[in-house]
Amino acid sequence: MLKKKTVNLCLWYVVVIIISLTTVLPFVWTISTSFKSDSEILSGTMNFLPKQFTLDHYKEVFSTMPFLTYLKNSLILALGGVVTNLFFGSLAGYAFGQLKFKGKKALFLVFLASMMIPSIVTMIPTFIVLRGFPLMGGNDLTGSGGLGLINSYWAILLPGAAGAFSIFFMKQFFEQLPHELGESARIDGASEFKIFMKVYFPLAKPALTTLGIMTFQSGWNAFMWPLIVLNSDEMKTVQVGLAAFQYNYSTNYGPLMAGTILATLPVLVLFIMVQRNYVQGLAEAGIK
Repeated sequence: MLKKKTVNLCLWYVVVIIISLTTVLPFVWTISTSFKSDSEILSGTMNFLPKQFTLDHYKEVFSTMPFLTYLKNSLILALGGVVTNLFFGSLAGYAFGQLKFKGKKALFLVFLASMMIPSIVTMIPTFIVLRGFPLMGGNDLTGSGGLGLINSYWAILLPGAAGAFSIFFMKQFFEQLPHELGESARIDGASEFKIFMKVYFPLAKPALTTLGIMTFQSGWNAFMWPLIVLNSDEMKTVQVGLAAFQYNYSTNYGPLMAGTILATLPVLVLFIMVQRNYVQGLAEAGIK
């Protein structure tokens, strides 16, 4: 019995080490490549320590494009998505998890079904709606004559203001909280919104932290939709900006790797700061 446990433990460690290596090594190689010279990168060697350490690629990132502007745009859009999804997602999740109303199960199934639809399917209809938004971006009352909400922050924030996943995630959490908390507040005459904000919302910190990190990461790494709706250079996000280092028949690997490392740092720092609440939120809200 003891021998079997030892073998299982060894196998578990082997699997964990293999998974860790396949996850960490590409990131280590990216960091190493960002500090290599162009000649060393193009030589094709897979050494993880640069033979000639250089910061030229990092300088090139800031000299060839308005990288700080791209970082600012990504930060605004990612944080905006976090705020809207945490508020509207938790508000809808509270309704599904704690309230009773007609059509509750059917409506929730609709939300779940929407998660199965690939985002590429809804891109064209969403673009048309944003393009024809009345009285915005030079449009008249009928939604023609201008760009509508295209090439603005709203083109990113509005379609993803309350994602189906955020509603599902928060509903799973609120379902586990005692209904008696809300009943006591209702007896005292509190409105439903006040019950949500004063009683249940403060208890959802672990789930909100987890959802916030996941939403921030998704918004920060978004590429296709910002590429479609944000056309001008001053509105581009960092992920779209990095694509400038990839040409038709070649790739400028040094600046691309340096920009990738710089773009990764905000998410990495955020995760390190709140990793305890992140893990706790996954345990409490993600598994039922």
